Amino acid sequence: MNQAQRYQVLLAGVCSQIICIGIARFSYTPLLPVMQTQTWIGDLEGGWLAAANYAGYMLGALIAASVTDLGIKDRLYRWGLLMAVVTTLAMPLSDNLWVWSGLRFLSGLSSAASMLIASALILNWLIRHGHRSELGIHFAGVGVGIMVAALSVELLSYWSLSWDQQWLAFGALAALLTWPAWRWLPCPHASQPQGHAHLMQDQVPTRQFMWLMLAAYFCAGYGYVISATFIVTIVERIPDLQGMGALTFAVVGLAAAPAVMNWDLIARRLGYLNALILAYGLQIIGIMLPIWVHTLEAALFSALLFGGTFIGCVSLVLTMAGRLYPSKPAKLMGKMTLAYGAAQMFAPALTGMLAEQSGNYDLGLALAGGFVALGTVLIIWLKFSDPTAHQLDGQVQAKAVTG
Repeated sequence: MNQAQRYQVLLAGVCSQIICIGIARFSYTPLLPVMQTQTWIGDLEGGWLAAANYAGYMLGALIAASVTDLGIKDRLYRWGLLMAVVTTLAMPLSDNLWVWSGLRFLSGLSSAASMLIASALILNWLIRHGHRSELGIHFAGVGVGIMVAALSVELLSYWSLSWDQQWLAFGALAALLTWPAWRWLPCPHASQPQGHAHLMQDQVPTRQFMWLMLAAYFCAGYGYVISATFIVTIVERIPDLQGMGALTFAVVGLAAAPAVMNWDLIARRLGYLNALILAYGLQIIGIMLPIWVHTLEAALFSALLFGGTFIGCVSLVLTMAGRLYPSKPAKLMGKMTLAYGAAQMFAPALTGMLAEQSGNYDLGLALAGGFVALGTVLIIWLKFSDPTAHQLDGQVQAKAVTG
């Protein structure tokens, strides 16, 4: 029974990721070309709506990082589920930019419920019930959610549903998944965790480590948000690839689903910073490839590289934060999330503006690839110059030898 409940709790997290990330946050990506065809929205407005969504996520991240009471976290999680459903269902009720911006902002706010708050609640439940504190299955829900969004748009478009009908269909699916996401995650309680409590010694990182990692993670956020927002539109704009955008986005989700577990294994072998350097390097290729090669194979390979690296970068950085501050991981995780999200508030709008002026996304993609390249240089600098970096990778290597 205990093992069965463990799977229920983890599946509740997967359902919450599909609702809050796949639908409330990422369904906009494959729906953007449909909305641009059937409504007045252009590249500039599409970028602004994406920026509003990421601004909402930023506020959600701030709230998640500042709340320590598990009871409040539980209520925020459930409010987030309801908000994701309501804001999705409300999208077709208007075609006003300000109304849409407000709804996308609230959808972004709700997405923090599954990405950050549900993660904390599930981790707490696993520890209290004597299970391994691993969230790979939960974060696999991000990739599953992306696949659900992409394939749903492909199917709904095949059935000739209009943009507003597709939003309603997404809202209905989110409402359906709310039942397991709500019921299968038990409310937390104040009892002590099972097993022996271990004293957790925080390792205060150097000032250089903090600033360079924050800057490098900011760069990763810039690179991530461009492909995450516009990859379907970019593919659909290539004459020979029209109709392939949803398939490309589905490949992103397919690659993202196992990525956290894959990068955990890579980090055990190479160390966190080496794994990050590898992930950044592969992501640069994934971002830049659509500029150079306009074939279906190149688009799918680009999606594979992007999907396989973006969630890996997030998990590696947040795991490092947890290792440095095991007694209060939200302290550093919150700062890192703010750095990652700061770029997401202006990068889509800037990219939409550049695309509106030039007629394509090449310059926006080049900027995104350049930022990730800069982030790679910063991590390499950190690796060879900072004692905190040496300490982190030394711990991983020692664990690998003893384990």
